[in-house]
Amino acid sequence: MLTERQLLILQVIIDDFITTAQPVGSRSISKKDAITFSSATVRNEMADLEELGFIEKTHSSSGRIPSEKGYRFYVDHLLSPLRLSQQEVGTIRDAFTDKMMEFEQVVQKSAGILSELTNYTSIILGPEVFETKLKQLQIVPLNQQSAIAILVTNTGHVEHRAFNVPSEVSSSDLEKMVNILNSRLQGVPLIQLHEKLYKEIGDLLKAHTEQYDKAFAYLRAALVEEQPTKLYIGGKTNILMQPEFKDLDKVRSLYATIEKESEMADLLRSDDEGIRVRIGHENPFDAMQNCSLITASYRLGNDQIGTIALLGPTRMEYNRMFSLMNVLSKHMTSTFRGWY
Repeated sequence: MLTERQLLILQVIIDDFITTAQPVGSRSISKKDAITFSSATVRNEMADLEELGFIEKTHSSSGRIPSEKGYRFYVDHLLSPLRLSQQEVGTIRDAFTDKMMEFEQVVQKSAGILSELTNYTSIILGPEVFETKLKQLQIVPLNQQSAIAILVTNTGHVEHRAFNVPSEVSSSDLEKMVNILNSRLQGVPLIQLHEKLYKEIGDLLKAHTEQYDKAFAYLRAALVEEQPTKLYIGGKTNILMQPEFKDLDKVRSLYATIEKESEMADLLRSDDEGIRVRIGHENPFDAMQNCSLITASYRLGNDQIGTIALLGPTRMEYNRMFSLMNVLSKHMTSTFRGWY
């Protein structure tokens, strides 16, 4: 258990390092208004904190920097959420005043605002695919041989899927199919389309269309493809602004990790609500082990949960980040509550 004096010194070191990105020495600590004891006492306490693993020495300076253990203790025990400025709260609030935006526009705008306010990289994960339901299907012929299936979901997401049209299939048959599919598939989760097509709709389509077999095979291929993971990323190049990421090889590796959407989605996906933090080596990917990842959940309706994430250096302004993500997640949830 740390003493009150050690707690104070640890907090001063972490707060200073977050602000300056420079190792913190005993002399600078002893000049702080909150510090009422001598430089020698500060040095002794710093030596004990280093021995306990909460701070560590760099090769290039006599000062100390927080260790991952120190950051974890800070986040778990010393952190007090920062009161946001009226301008910051107003920026977030104003983003949600346009009631005509679709789901994707809201999420993309949220990712952009979060990265702009933090200078870190924001990543927002859409709700689980199995919760996403078909709202409307349209077929737009491009020419005699091809067409595009346009799927609109209950989340406002729009997907375009091209498919070939057999020459034997008439436009009237395609139109009949679309009408039947819309009447029977509206509100069906996308992941269940395959089962519904085979068990409930196949015979109905066969009875109302002449070239059923050929048309159905192509239409099924357009509708029943694997659903992609959807990540929305803001401020990807903000990583370059952080002094920890001057090594371009590290940046390339981190970019490559972020672009692995399926793996990133698995990392972000959670049924837990509230704010969570992974610091340094708590992250499973090598490229992220100089980073902290803060995540918060938002709700889309009663059951669907998405995730907001913020990726930055371990030297992150945690108290302000917690407050920003808390306000943003509440605004997103409140906005979507009236939709579904």
